[in-house]
Amino acid sequence: MATGRLGVAAIPAGTSGAGTVVYTVPTGSYGVFNVSITNRNASAITVRVALAATSTPNVQDYLEYDTTIIPNGVFERTGLVAQAGLNVVVYSSTANVGCTVYGIETSTA
Repeated sequence: MATGRLGVAAIPAGTSGAGTVVYTVPTGSYGVFNVSITNRNASAITVRVALAATSTPNVQDYLEYDTTIIPNGVFERTGLVAQAGLNVVVYSSTANVGCTVYGIETSTA
């Protein structure tokens, strides 16, 4: 099972409803993790974070929706737990955004 950095992605400027899958919990495991999003822009951005079965979350899948990150700021969501098959999906209103998911995976067997 993996520990440490579980997923990383450069998040492009998104379109409504779509996002970037940064991490998927593997089959036979559950994940305990944090999500860190870094705004490398000189202006504020908005982000969305979802735990979803697909790369296009349903409205009930969002943990954060149009949350503002200040210029050159960082947003973190900690203590998340998800079962096998769920994706961490991140949307950003603007490019120049990075996302890292870090934590542990544990076998359910």
